[in-house]
Amino acid sequence: MQLDTRAQTLLKALVERYIADGQPVGSRALSKISGLDLSPATIRNIMADLEELGYVASPHTSAGRIPTPRGYRIFVDTLLTVQHLDEHAVEGRLRLPAHQPQKMIANAAQMLSSLSQFAGVVLSPRRESVFQQIEFLRLSEKRILLVIVDPRGDVQNRLLLTESDYTPAQLVRSANYINQNYGGLSFDDVRARLTTELRQLRDDMGSLMQAAVEAGSEAMADQSDDMVISGERNLLSVSDLSSNMTSLRQMFDMFEQKTGLMQLLDVSSKATGVQIFIGGESNLVPMDEMSVVTAPYEVNGKIVGTLGVIGPTRMAYERVIPIVDITAKLLSNALSHS
Repeated sequence: MQLDTRAQTLLKALVERYIADGQPVGSRALSKISGLDLSPATIRNIMADLEELGYVASPHTSAGRIPTPRGYRIFVDTLLTVQHLDEHAVEGRLRLPAHQPQKMIANAAQMLSSLSQFAGVVLSPRRESVFQQIEFLRLSEKRILLVIVDPRGDVQNRLLLTESDYTPAQLVRSANYINQNYGGLSFDDVRARLTTELRQLRDDMGSLMQAAVEAGSEAMADQSDDMVISGERNLLSVSDLSSNMTSLRQMFDMFEQKTGLMQLLDVSSKATGVQIFIGGESNLVPMDEMSVVTAPYEVNGKIVGTLGVIGPTRMAYERVIPIVDITAKLLSNALSHS
């Protein structure tokens, strides 16, 4: 339902005051801060209408009102005045070491946390399953270490348990064959080609290569390190989030498991610009008292990941939104030129 100008002004004043001090806002306070020349009775009537529409609620302990998730939503979508943030000042605080994408991402998460005083999070670009070269190292009988080097020079290791015992010479020959014929391809492509080409190889070597492809594909698809979170401890000082053990448990379960958070960030990467997920209205946010402000970032014009700030629903959105927006632009620019 479309709110009239007076109702919008009062809702905006109420949300801003509640964000500032965390106390329910009464009609008398609203008459002073809203700038409207309305009688207390008129204000009370408008607030009753807003409560009926689900934009505000009355805590049992107070005559004042607080915003609901629906109230926050209309506030951030239509009533919010975003603060100006100097991009150059932010850039000066964001240390982005050239040609070190993972350090750039870690620094971006740190800066989001530092500027917002909440938790900063960056979902890294997903690893492609392309490898540059592999190496087999014999550890003991039927135990081989598979070493995978991707095009960026990152190294992954996987242990292979084989049915046959391979000599070091066999292992070198197998690695050379894979590197010369398949280096620069994805493990999925190699798997498809091996099914037809393995007939030309000895069976025992073929089984080693198949084991390497399966393990390599698994290693490259492992997403466990693809999220960087900074400043979780800042949320411990936010009473809205740490006021009871249930909330604390929910919050740290989210950070430990990461699955739900990754799903939320993945969803936001499919949209453009800043997205705001408000607890209580979004099933992707595990707590009613929590909000997540996100934005996707790009490399050479292609969206590759998402970053954001995790904080209380009662956060200063007008300040956090530009922090997230500018950090996404700076990280996009830095990664595209690294």
